[in-house]
Amino acid sequence: MTKIPYRHKTKIQIRFKDIDKLGHVNNANHITYFELARVDYFDALASEGIKIDWVNEGVILAKVEMEYKQPILLEDKVSVYTWVSRVGSKSFDMSCSIVREVNGIEIEAAHGLAIIVCFNYVTNQSINIPENWKTKMIG
Repeated sequence: MTKIPYRHKTKIQIRFKDIDKLGHVNNANHITYFELARVDYFDALASEGIKIDWVNEGVILAKVEMEYKQPILLEDKVSVYTWVSRVGSKSFDMSCSIVREVNGIEIEAAHGLAIIVCFNYVTNQSINIPENWKTKMIG
């Protein structure tokens, strides 16, 4: 049986400053929304009993990419689903789906991927993913 990854949902408040001259969310903000969702994801893991020592068992962003599918408007209700889509020994991939609600139905506006490396900021070196993280991230 395949384990379903822990999937987290973060509601996003669109700010007026996010909107460009054409009336939709500027594409640079999608990566910020993904960042907010990643932080919220780790906060949710911490609330489930995982204590994260960000200095000794931290993370560093190695790569981020975003595929845009449709515009997001100021009045839209937007959420970001975040999950771990790959787990290696020292790095993992986090995927996201940015959705907007239209007539009660969620429609994907963008899809993203971030490569996250576990990192010790004291030794300035990558580290293995803590086992308790893996357990929670992959369900």
